[in-house]
Amino acid sequence: MADLSVKICGVTLKNPIIAASGTFGFGREYNEIYDISKIGGVSTKGMTLEPRAGNAVPRIAEGKSVILNAVGLQNPGVEHFLKHDLQFLKDKGVCVVANVAGRSFDDYGAICAKLDGLVDFVELNISCPNVKAGGMAFGIKPESIKEVTRVAKASLKKTPLMVKLSPNVESIPVNARAAESGGADCISLINTLTGMVVDIERRKPLIANNTGGVSGAGIKPIAVRMVYEAAHAVKIPVIGMGGITCGADVVEFMMAGAKAVQVGTANFTDANAMPRIIAETDAWLDKHNIKNINEIVDALTLN
Repeated sequence: MADLSVKICGVTLKNPIIAASGTFGFGREYNEIYDISKIGGVSTKGMTLEPRAGNAVPRIAEGKSVILNAVGLQNPGVEHFLKHDLQFLKDKGVCVVANVAGRSFDDYGAICAKLDGLVDFVELNISCPNVKAGGMAFGIKPESIKEVTRVAKASLKKTPLMVKLSPNVESIPVNARAAESGGADCISLINTLTGMVVDIERRKPLIANNTGGVSGAGIKPIAVRMVYEAAHAVKIPVIGMGGITCGADVVEFMMAGAKAVQVGTANFTDANAMPRIIAETDAWLDKHNIKNINEIVDALTLN
């Protein structure tokens, strides 16, 4: 068996497989199916300062090899997480990545301050609309990425900051460098692409929000390309995600430059996806006589 442990920003994970935000709740439901201490980490449901009810239903629609979601950050709020969910995750021995969102720079600073020193990473969801910028997402323009990162980092004295990049942008390398220059300790990508699915009988979009975030196996080639571009644009670690369904996908992302990965939509189609993916990754390393998974990071040779 290969050594699957990875170290990111001084934090050691037993393996590089992290549950992606919004697909795993706070881990309790999946722990009823398997012991989640097997996985490397959990990126929590996106949290805000106050509880949010989320968008109108229907919120989820299927496409071919993808799903769309417009849940709208339904969550119980950060205080509920701190009181009811944080200790459960710590007791499971997984890396705790607190995914956070806000409607203003001040929101991000405030929620980061509440979490500082209590979790292993704070992951900024910057695909949220900035109410002071006419609804444009924080993660679209490099200037706003740098500023929201700077504000969040100023509130974090003990906990490393991970910035989750949107793919719905002009340049991933430029935005990755903006996060780095704002003080990010690492970056994760990609968040969902924007898409639409139409009910042709009703002549209406299938989800109430009209558009939603596209995830699933169908987006993987786009995600791998963007992870490669980001990893070669910055000096900080990169965590890759987007369409991972098997161990070979993990190897692919890590060869493209990712230090670890997040698995999301696969958890919906196979509740045991992550333990299986860990086993498949280990089997691939054994087959190729690789003793340490870190040996494959950024091992890609271009044609």
